[in-house]
Amino acid sequence: MLSKLNSNGLLIKMRKVANTSIKMCLLLLLSCNVSKALADETKNKLQWHGFISQGVIDVNGSDFVNDDGDLSTELTEVGLNTNYQLTDDLRFAVQAVYLNGGNRFHSGARIDYMLIDWSVYNSIDWQANIYFGRFKNNHWLYSSTRDVPFARPSIVLPQSVYFDGFRDIAVGGDGIAFKISHNDDAYGDFDFNFSYGTSPIPDTQQKILLSEFALGDVKQDIDLQSSFYWQPSFSQWRFGLSLLNAEFSYSEDRAFDNFASGDFTFQFYTMNALYEGEKWEFSGEIYQERFVVEGFYVPQFHADDIGQGYYIQSRYKMNDKLTFLARAEHFFLNKEDKKGKQLEKNTAGKIPGYFGYHSDATLGLSYDFTSNMKLRVEHHWVRGAARLTPIVLPNTQLNNSEHWQMWAVQLMYWF
Repeated sequence: MLSKLNSNGLLIKMRKVANTSIKMCLLLLLSCNVSKALADETKNKLQWHGFISQGVIDVNGSDFVNDDGDLSTELTEVGLNTNYQLTDDLRFAVQAVYLNGGNRFHSGARIDYMLIDWSVYNSIDWQANIYFGRFKNNHWLYSSTRDVPFARPSIVLPQSVYFDGFRDIAVGGDGIAFKISHNDDAYGDFDFNFSYGTSPIPDTQQKILLSEFALGDVKQDIDLQSSFYWQPSFSQWRFGLSLLNAEFSYSEDRAFDNFASGDFTFQFYTMNALYEGEKWEFSGEIYQERFVVEGFYVPQFHADDIGQGYYIQSRYKMNDKLTFLARAEHFFLNKEDKKGKQLEKNTAGKIPGYFGYHSDATLGLSYDFTSNMKLRVEHHWVRGAARLTPIVLPNTQLNNSEHWQMWAVQLMYWF
């Protein structure tokens, strides 16, 4: 009898152990499935990409890249960007880059954009998004792709519009932006963009813009932009219009500064067109800008210049790997002084007239080794120095030639 009870007790304990083990296995299996599901969900929500680009560039006759005119490897671009879908309507996006472009822009790391994208409304015909944080500039034809080397059409973009001296200010801003898109079967696709914000200007960037002799502090007070794009139904053409108003202020260093406090106003209006065919691509932008200076040089100084410019560009895709590029651009600092004679006269000959204009003829090609590796080669024939840094106090000693040339080769890899 006792042995029977003992046997029954042992059997009950074994069943309890077995049941506990089964439950633990089920819980473990469930937790693994949940973990895998969460991991898969996170993986589906999180996307990240990057790029590494390195090249060589040689400039003869200007300080576009360096002061000594030697062959330079200051053609480095490294970036990492990520997107995370927080909810069905909210997305987080950020891109950090390291750049080394010599005198074109300040070298080092920076955040190009870091934003929350809120999809406010989404239907078959309408979509509205609001962006908070450091938003991207989507107003000009190539402004949304200029920060990624393989996405833009050339190593050096047309400086008449995409002036490298303003690169970090023009890529985006800290504030708010929104985009409204509408699709109409009869009339085509419409996009409207608006942004309001400011961009920080570090000391190294300030030296590039104003020169090393400006010892005070410059800041951007406002950056207001809007743009409108239209692509007709069943058309390979896209047309756009953009408007910009930016204001800057300079506070002098009262103890040592070479300049006075002052204000700058920059207004920029563009019209553009883009054609994308099977083999051919044509693009161009025409614009007018207004640059107002109050003070800075001396307290009573005033200047109000209207500049104009344009570029036209074509690309031909010979095959899946090889693409050719040709571009011509012109820019005049003052449309009433296209040869710079008045500029030279107003500065008593200290600034040559060729600092009043910029013309560039460019030929280039790109070759895709693989789906994520590209080589670009291009050559520029340039006339004038209006798109060299610093812009407020030009370096006339290093840039003592009206005509100059440059060539560049850059290898790009992205993942």
